[in-house]
Amino acid sequence: MSTASPTVSRALPTGLAVAFALATVYVLWGSTYLAIRFALESYPPFLLGAIRMSLAGALMFAVLRWRGARPPSAKQWRTLAVLSIWMVLLSNGLVNLAETEVGSGLAAIAVASMPLFAGVFAMLRGRHPSRIEWIGLVVGFLGVLWLNAGSELSSSTLGLVCLVIAPLAWAWGSIWSRDQDLPEPFMSAAGQMLAGSVWMLVTGLLFGERITAVPTFEATAALLYLVIAGSIFGFTAYIWLLHHVRPALATSYAYVNPPIAVLFGALIGGEHFTLHDLGAMAVILVGVGIITLAKARAAKPVAADPGEPAA
Repeated sequence: MSTASPTVSRALPTGLAVAFALATVYVLWGSTYLAIRFALESYPPFLLGAIRMSLAGALMFAVLRWRGARPPSAKQWRTLAVLSIWMVLLSNGLVNLAETEVGSGLAAIAVASMPLFAGVFAMLRGRHPSRIEWIGLVVGFLGVLWLNAGSELSSSTLGLVCLVIAPLAWAWGSIWSRDQDLPEPFMSAAGQMLAGSVWMLVTGLLFGERITAVPTFEATAALLYLVIAGSIFGFTAYIWLLHHVRPALATSYAYVNPPIAVLFGALIGGEHFTLHDLGAMAVILVGVGIITLAKARAAKPVAADPGEPAA
């Protein structure tokens, strides 16, 4: 999904509303990793993604059109189709595939490296990191190397490859999308999910994926949770935050989701984590946190009404 920021709302949100939205993004997106693992018990990875994205995208698109939102133009649909390769197929799809071999918490730890790759891609496109951001990048990538060197990932070639490509693809799509003509954020998300579901379906069929037995109730419940909680409610809360709070706070999910995913994986999924895994996660998140704080300090306040937070 596109990370392009919408115009900031001029209404001052209450602290309770912001806390609720943050909790929604933290908990719902942090829990989706375990939900994916449960859904994979009956649904193959790419077909799972195709079903999830088509349902969520269609529901969001229908609601937006009912509320009068303009649909994407033909040119925007083509851009969304390309963007969905990075943001849906190669990110969500490969996380699904990775979780056929590695635990959900470990997948979340690996995906936490996404802001590090985004920083590198931004640098390649002309935005030079500050000295503090360089420190964050170095620290974060040391954590990535530590994670890949001695965790469960080192014994799963498929999991390792998928969980390197997935955050790379999401980061590149996020940076690339900033220069593209896209619809407003909600319609952009709906369009990406719809286009991405086609890529997922084609990929699943090419890999011979089939649903040969009636899915279990638990797997189907997990799929519906991914559609409603992860793709619709979670993203709606995230866009609301982008409207009402500073970007550094809205994107703080990047270093909160992994510990929540680990917690859910351990308490509900029965997953086990070594000190090596937790140590690597801590180093990665310290690096991400340094980058986030450096960007927040570098952001210059803009002229705003008293009720409008500076973006």
